[in-house]
Amino acid sequence: MSLIDPRAIIDPTATLASDVRIGPWTLIGPNVHIGEGTEIGPHVIVKGPTWIGRHNKIFQFSTIGEDTPDLKYKGEPTRLVIGNHNVIREGVTIHRGTVQDRSETTIADHNLIMAYVHIGHDSVVGSHCILINNASLAGHVHVGDWAILSGYTLIHQHCQIGAHSFVGMGSGVSKDVPAFVTVLGSPAQARSMNFEGMRRRGFSPEAMNALRRAYKVVYRQGLTVEQALAELEESAKQFPEVAIFRDSVRASTRGITR
Repeated sequence: MSLIDPRAIIDPTATLASDVRIGPWTLIGPNVHIGEGTEIGPHVIVKGPTWIGRHNKIFQFSTIGEDTPDLKYKGEPTRLVIGNHNVIREGVTIHRGTVQDRSETTIADHNLIMAYVHIGHDSVVGSHCILINNASLAGHVHVGDWAILSGYTLIHQHCQIGAHSFVGMGSGVSKDVPAFVTVLGSPAQARSMNFEGMRRRGFSPEAMNALRRAYKVVYRQGLTVEQALAELEESAKQFPEVAIFRDSVRASTRGITR
């Protein structure tokens, strides 16, 4: 029994592992690689150059690897790279990169990308992230590991969303979100840290208390960013988690969400 529905259209230059499943009326274009154990449902479009790793599942009506609508894009052969064990639900759109940035959009591993999410050109999504229905990333957005973007979240281009952060539903984010921080609103404002997520992932009480103190240093003491970073140095030496938080604040190029 064939694993590829005869109604699917597969370009002869596409390379598919022997156990890839393809549903009816799906179109796989040229310069597409699909790794072992991946399942692609009906009515999906995959355009190349696109590399899809192992054991991914892509649901109906998604468009993967489409040209970006960025007006600077002139048809250059940019890429989309998707790692392993990702679930991409119905109606998701993911665009390839542009030569003005990385020439590549990247999705790492073990992500849940829910219905109607959009991931714009040159964006980078880490591992173990959850992007909930209708969340949208403009171009050049970086999302750290374990981040959660709630439904209808909008992320402005070039923003960085830190590891383990949480963005509440309907938020409009136009500045960087440091690691571990919870933001909510439009425009988004920092509310606390994602302590519930940390508890679920086994962070120690000592580490969470250190992060709680670090949050107060940055957000509650009226310090400048430079003063706050200096204040965090000793705690960062003791707790790697505080170092991650500090480094994400330091790396901000758009200013952090306050």
